[in-house]
Amino acid sequence: MAMGNDIVDTPESWEVVASRTPFEGAKTAVKSDQVRMPDRAVVRRDYQVHPGSVCVLALDEEQRVLVLKQFRHPVRHRLWELPAGLLDVPGENPLHAAQRELYEEAHARAGDWRVLADFFSSPGGSDEAVRVFLARDLAEAEGKRYEVSEEEADMEIARVPLKDLVRGVLAGELGNPGLVTGVLALSAALASEGGIESLRPALAPWPARPYGA
Repeated sequence: MAMGNDIVDTPESWEVVASRTPFEGAKTAVKSDQVRMPDRAVVRRDYQVHPGSVCVLALDEEQRVLVLKQFRHPVRHRLWELPAGLLDVPGENPLHAAQRELYEEAHARAGDWRVLADFFSSPGGSDEAVRVFLARDLAEAEGKRYEVSEEEADMEIARVPLKDLVRGVLAGELGNPGLVTGVLALSAALASEGGIESLRPALAPWPARPYGA
């Protein structure tokens, strides 16, 4: 039985006998691999190839979280979400991407950044890795607002007390994975012995998506 420090995800790779890419889109693709299993059988695994994403849980001095409500066509819902975006620049520092997304989607900046959580969004069907940042010491960004389009054109922006978001997650009323992960991770961090000071620094290594300076 694994206990304590043994509960750690570990990298591993099984033999890929053959691989093809039946679909390639603007930002993501679909791969179809023939993978050899431990019993030596070869089975097909189809999955989305994804550049990775960042999310920003921006927390103000009143313990409110900056959230956006946006339409998502695949699930036919308008979801409350954290500011987020793709890591679509190869090797981009995820902190820089997060700062950009906070500016573009919420016209805000933050003076204090930390890593809140890392996760794989759907590891059975996608290689997407997501890093959630905690951003504090918020202020309005300088200059002209970034012009949004498509799904972002009619986004709602709100600041919601953290406790209300926790309640909404536990009640099944909020389902965006970045928001769910970020809100519950922050709630756990605040309740821990070290509090927010125990969180990793903003430039902490991210093996799932290595990056430059």
